[in-house]
Amino acid sequence: MFVAFGGLGFGLVVLARWAGGWHPILATEPLVLVAALVTAPIGFLAGIGAFDYWAYYAMGYPTRAEDHSGHGAKSWRDYLRVNTDHKVIGVQYLVTTVFFFLAGGLLALLVRAELAKPGIQYFDPQTYNGLFSVHAALMIFLFVIPAFAGLANFVVPLMLGAADMAFPRLNALSFWLLPIAGIMMLSSFFMPGGAFACGWTGYATLCSSHQPIGAIFFNQGVQWAGASSIMTALNFLVTIITMRAPGMTFWRMPLLVWANFTTSLLVVIATPFIAGSQFFSMFDHVMHTSFFNPVGGGYPLGYQHIFWFYSHPAVYIMMLPGFGIMSEVISVFSRKPIFGYRLMALSLMAIVVLGFSVWAHHMFVSGMSSWLRVPMMITTLLIAIPTGIKIFSWLATMWEGKLHFRTPMLFALGFLSMFVIGGLSGVMLGAVPIDIHVSQTYFIVAHIHYVLFGGSVFTIFAGIYYWFPKMTGRMYDERLGKLHFWLTFVGFNLTFFPMHILGTEGMPRRVADYLPKFADLNMFISLASFGLGASVIVFLYNMITSWRFGEIAPANPWRGMTLEWQVTSPPPIFNFDEIPQVVGSPYEYGVPGAQHAVLAPSKAREMEEVPV
Repeated sequence: MFVAFGGLGFGLVVLARWAGGWHPILATEPLVLVAALVTAPIGFLAGIGAFDYWAYYAMGYPTRAEDHSGHGAKSWRDYLRVNTDHKVIGVQYLVTTVFFFLAGGLLALLVRAELAKPGIQYFDPQTYNGLFSVHAALMIFLFVIPAFAGLANFVVPLMLGAADMAFPRLNALSFWLLPIAGIMMLSSFFMPGGAFACGWTGYATLCSSHQPIGAIFFNQGVQWAGASSIMTALNFLVTIITMRAPGMTFWRMPLLVWANFTTSLLVVIATPFIAGSQFFSMFDHVMHTSFFNPVGGGYPLGYQHIFWFYSHPAVYIMMLPGFGIMSEVISVFSRKPIFGYRLMALSLMAIVVLGFSVWAHHMFVSGMSSWLRVPMMITTLLIAIPTGIKIFSWLATMWEGKLHFRTPMLFALGFLSMFVIGGLSGVMLGAVPIDIHVSQTYFIVAHIHYVLFGGSVFTIFAGIYYWFPKMTGRMYDERLGKLHFWLTFVGFNLTFFPMHILGTEGMPRRVADYLPKFADLNMFISLASFGLGASVIVFLYNMITSWRFGEIAPANPWRGMTLEWQVTSPPPIFNFDEIPQVVGSPYEYGVPGAQHAVLAPSKAREMEEVPV
C-alpha cells in the first residue's frame, strides 16, 4: 500500500504538470512532496488497517462489529500492530519516543564532537547545521511532546475510572502518525544537499527555496506530528469531560488529569498556527509563492509571529504534563496532601491564558515594532507567577513530610532544582536589555536545556519509573535507577551550566566554528556531554532487564491513593472489574480513614443479585 499510494501520488503530479503545461514535468520537489511525504504515508496507514472501520462506513458497507480483537496485548507482537487499548498505545508511544530520544541524543553528541575544538573537525557547516536542526526537531516534536502523551495515554483513563479513551480508533491512529513524522525528519539526511539545516524554528527566509530539498521534510514532518498532537488532545478533552467515574468532580481530579486537560486546550488552540506557518513556508519553497519572500511582496517577519504564537504555548505543552507528574510523585513520596490543590489547578489554567500573550519575547532583536517589546516583557514576567505558585506548593508539600527518596522522587527533586535555574534565566531573558545582550549566544542554549531537559526530560524519567510497575507488572532495579539519576544529574549540570558563561562572553550559537578563547570550556562541555549520553545506557539496561526479569510488582507498590493504584499491575484489559465510586480527594495522605474512591459493585452484578 505504501508503494501503491506513492505511485498514485507520483502519477497525479505528473498528470497535473503535463495538463498544465508546466516544465519540467518530472520536477523533483513536488514529486517528493506529494508521493513520498503525503500519499505514500497515507498508503502505509491504510495498509496497517488504521482506516478500516471508517473506510467501511464511508463506502456504505456494514461496519465491522466491535469484537475487541484489536484491544489489549497478549504478547509482544500486539505492540507492533494497530491496537485500540489505551494502555498498549501508551507503551507504544513511550518505546517509540525513547527510540527518537536516542537518535536525537546521538546527533547531539556528533554536534559536541565537532565543537570539542575550534576549526572544522568532522562536518562542513551545512552538515553541522543539519545535525543540530534534526536533533532539536526530534527532541521537541518526537520525544518530549509525545512522551508525555504516552504516559497520559496509559494513566489518565485509569485515573478517571474509565474503561478506555473516548475514541479508541482515533487514539490508535494518532500514535501511528508519529513514526511517520520521525522517519521523515531522519530520512532528510539522505536527500541531495542533506538534512534541513535552518534550525528547528525553520525561519523564513533562511529556510526558503535556496535550501536543499531536506527543508520540505521538516515542513511535512511537523505537519504529521502536529496532526497526531491535535487528535490526541481532542481525545483527552472528550475523555476528561465525559468519562469521569461517578463522584469525580473536576475538583476531585488528580492534578495529572488537570495538567493534561490544560495541555490539550493549548494543543487544540495553538497547533493550527504552526501548521499554517509550515504550509506557507512549504508553498514558498515548492510552489514559489511569496508568503514570506520579500522579493514577491511577502512579510518574512510574519513567519516568526505565526511560529512563536504556537511555539511559546508549546513550551508549556512540554511543561504542564510534567507539572502534573511532579504533583503525583511529590505527594506520594512525601506522604502529604498537595498544598493548595485548587490554586495549583487554577494556576494551570492561568498559564494557558497567559501563554498566548508572550510570544514576541523571542523576537526582541528581530526588528519587530519596538513598542511591542515593553508589553511582551511585562507579560513574560507575569507568567512567572503561576509557575512560582507551583514551585512553592511542591516545597510546602514536602515540608515536614515523610520523604522517601526512591528514583521517581529523586528525578522530581532534580526537576525542581534544574527548572528553577532555567526559570531564573528565563526571567533574565524576559528583560529586554539582557535579552539584547545575550540573544543568539550560548546563554540561550543553556536556558532552553535547563527548561526542557532539566524540566521536561527529568519529569518524563520520573513518570516512567513511577508507573513502570503498573505498566509492566514488574519492579525496576532501584540501585540502577538511582545510579541513572545521579549520572544524569551530574552530567547534565556539567554539560549545560558552563554554557551560561560562554554566552555571556559572547560565543554565538548555531555555529560550527568559534574563537580559540572559547576552546577550553567547549572541550569540557563536550567531554561532559558524552558522560551524560552514557547515563542513558543505564536507563535502557534497567528498563529492558526489569521488564523481562524484574520482581513481580504488587498492585500498589507506592501506596498511592489515585485510581490506577487500586487495580492489578498491569491492569485488566478494560481497567476495572467494578465501577469506581469517587468519594474524596486523591491526595489525603496521613488523614485517618480518607479514601479517594471505593469500587462499587457493577451493574451486571447488581442485576444478578436482584431476586426474580
